[in-house]
Amino acid sequence: MDVKTIPINTPEGARCRAALRNRFAEENEGGCRAAVTEILKRVRREGDAALVDYCRRFDCPTMNLEQLRVSPEEFAQADREVDAGFRASLELAAERIRRFHERELEDSWMLTREDGAITGRLVRPVDSAGLYVPGGKEGSTPLVSSVLMNGIPAQIAGVGRRVMVTPPNPEGKVSPALLAAAREIGIDEVYKVGSAWAIAALAFGTASVPAVDVIVGPGNQYVAEAKRQVMGRVRIDMIAGPSEVLIVADESADPAFVAADMLAQAEHDPQALAIVISTSASLVAGVKTALAEQLPRLPRAEIARASLSERGLLLLADDLEQAIELANEIAIEHLELQIVEPWQWLPKIRHAGAIFLGPWTPEAAGDYVAGPNHVLPTMGTARISSALGVETFLKKSSIISYSKAALESDGEHIRRLAALEGLTAHGNSVAIRLGGR
Repeated sequence: MDVKTIPINTPEGARCRAALRNRFAEENEGGCRAAVTEILKRVRREGDAALVDYCRRFDCPTMNLEQLRVSPEEFAQADREVDAGFRASLELAAERIRRFHERELEDSWMLTREDGAITGRLVRPVDSAGLYVPGGKEGSTPLVSSVLMNGIPAQIAGVGRRVMVTPPNPEGKVSPALLAAAREIGIDEVYKVGSAWAIAALAFGTASVPAVDVIVGPGNQYVAEAKRQVMGRVRIDMIAGPSEVLIVADESADPAFVAADMLAQAEHDPQALAIVISTSASLVAGVKTALAEQLPRLPRAEIARASLSERGLLLLADDLEQAIELANEIAIEHLELQIVEPWQWLPKIRHAGAIFLGPWTPEAAGDYVAGPNHVLPTMGTARISSALGVETFLKKSSIISYSKAALESDGEHIRRLAALEGLTAHGNSVAIRLGGR
């Protein structure tokens, strides 16, 4: 396997740079739009019958309506099946994530003027949130971290109803680890539905699965497309593409560390994007050697090999200024700075989903136990959006209260602006209060 090596200051480097800047459109050119539209229409029309039918066809051939919701007995069984080591890691991760996200909680506030007018902002949670959690192939790789990363911020926001959806395995079961994680953070409403039909159920509601206000969580292209199509009817966290990492590395970096972090992204999916921008040709050569040594030892080696062969990049920069400039253009999901004095370069970073500083900070720490959320903008959308957080589950209402003196003070200005816009009744609603009947 040979990862492409491209000097930035070449015609090929310029083409590569442009493609990375514009990857949002390319990532969204999927062939599932029509299929997802039909799934959404069918679930909206047929409700539970459509959910059960899709589940039988794609996940569990024996699924019936009574099995759709995880029962108290299944939760109890899950508690018995998970071991003490897993529970200790689960509790540690939950505590770190909770502690970090508690700092994000916003307060309502008020401003009072001398004439008695009061304005402000009232911060309130949405009533309900749906958490989509992938189960992996036949439930073999349950994304426990997604339960925590999506469910804890909603809990801190004060969302009254949190519902989790996840595809079952062929026997109609959900991984005990997922159920233990749900119970750890107080979620007891879990449905065995996945893919686009799960998103449809959360958006439109069925007799068994009431609709929610916000839908969050990662998934495949069908899940992403379904979220895109219901956006506006409900709030979503983001339309996520394949996982991404960009490692800025100078001559001080350890090639084995850099290679390991590239592989950590590449094993997600053949479409995952792993990039290195380095100022050192010798470092790049060392990374290639380390990749060749580490790759064969991975259980998901073929997935990682496909990702690096098709999409992996080793870019050579003239200096760190150029490397950081390009990193800002790319606006990556995960940005690692494996360089001398990374904290000195942090102020120059403008666009990244999450930033990992120094050689002892693998991106995997952020995925599981560091505390910040791992649901991050991809495909260059870090230019305009942020990680999932407590604010995803909050909404703000403006507060306005006028005294008579305040309206007398502002009345002429209101009437003047209303007249300019041709909205006579607006101005009259002020005049009639101030004696201009």
